[in-house]
Amino acid sequence: MDTRTETIELETTRHRIRGDVTMPASGSRSRISDLLNAAERPFLVVTDAEVVPLDGSAPPVRHDVLAVARAHVVLAMPAS
Repeated sequence: MDTRTETIELETTRHRIRGDVTMPASGSRSRISDLLNAAERPFLVVTDAEVVPLDGSAPPVRHDVLAVARAHVVLAMPAS
């Protein structure tokens, strides 16, 4: 299967996360909504991630790989 990397922004109730996810290049399951609705995957794998507390209580932290529980995502969008 051909894949592509897309940079996305996620928000949980406490953090904003910006990083890359791997998705199919085209066709079925190639949208962010498909990634979020994949019940067989309880976690999203985000690479080259930056995590920022929404309340500004700490500086941004970078992680090479981050697993984010889908259940905690309240907002998701392609990064602009």
